[in-house]
Amino acid sequence: MNILNKEELKRQIQEGKEISLDGILEEFKNLLRESIQTASEVEMTSHLGYDKHQESSNPNYRNGTNKKTLKSKYGEVDVSIPRDRDGTFEPQLVKKRERLLKGSEDLILSLYTKGMSVRDIQNHLDDLYGYQLSEQTISNITEAIMEKAKEWQSRPLEAIYPIIFMDATVLKIRVDRVVKNIAAYIMLGITIDGKKEILGIWIGENETSKYWLTLLNELKNRGVEDVLIFAIDGLNGFNQAIEAVYPKAEIQRCIVHQIRSSLRYVSWKDRKAVANDLKTVYCASTEEDAQTALVEFDESWGKKYPHITQSWTNNWNQLATFFKYPKSVQTLIYTTNPIESLNSSIKRRTKSKGSFPTNNRFSI
Repeated sequence: MNILNKEELKRQIQEGKEISLDGILEEFKNLLRESIQTASEVEMTSHLGYDKHQESSNPNYRNGTNKKTLKSKYGEVDVSIPRDRDGTFEPQLVKKRERLLKGSEDLILSLYTKGMSVRDIQNHLDDLYGYQLSEQTISNITEAIMEKAKEWQSRPLEAIYPIIFMDATVLKIRVDRVVKNIAAYIMLGITIDGKKEILGIWIGENETSKYWLTLLNELKNRGVEDVLIFAIDGLNGFNQAIEAVYPKAEIQRCIVHQIRSSLRYVSWKDRKAVANDLKTVYCASTEEDAQTALVEFDESWGKKYPHITQSWTNNWNQLATFFKYPKSVQTLIYTTNPIESLNSSIKRRTKSKGSFPTNNRFSI
């Protein structure tokens, strides 16, 4: 393969000749090699206190070079790092026993955060850059993410959140060679200045109100003193968990979840009509109008589908909370759509994975 120097490259471009990308990359690696070796020589000069070939009373002196192959995001680069007679030289740019060039770690972390497994990253590096790293090396690098994730998970939060959305999504985790469904618990807060903030993502065996109670207590320990509204799905026991930790908070049960639950046992031929009549309930102008619409719905469908009216009546206090607020707030809190979109993003990122090796190693 011909290696192009800069002047030759300029000449070929000016003459309109076809340029080899491999040649350009090889020339770049050659420049990278020269830069590393020059910098290492400067480091050695600083360490010894005198330039190469300069006389000195220092009994320590240059003693040849160590050849090593660095793995970089541009491929493998062979370099010669100077060494001294006493073995006291500690290069900083390319440290002793270092084989992975700085910048490559960022590449690996980027691939990992995009959901690639250790094996995927190995294959990617081999295919594109022509070198392999051991699973242990990659795992050691990605541990940096886990430490940052732990810091993020326990960071202090705002004292007051006007709205907090709570929901869970199901992921697959491989435990002892058996793939299990686990719940990723998610809390999304709206700050006082209107910004969305992911308060936390936690892993549990399955969604339970008892586990939510634990997470709400953790929220309080991280500094959340008050919440105006919790927007939740229809999990049994949710209300009691919230009331135990934030007794003054209001609860808005997700209308979309309620509709799905209502239509679950409705025949296909009736679904459209039932859905349209339910719309008159949650789209009413006031809570009084909504209650009237629910009575009319029961008159039309109560005998055929008694469970629908019963469910709306039993949960009315949480379903009708949004009527207390202006339209701009109503459209924000009457569904858990803000957190549903986050769930969709997690699903997209994890869909290609099939399953994760442990409950500590999944990315969003």
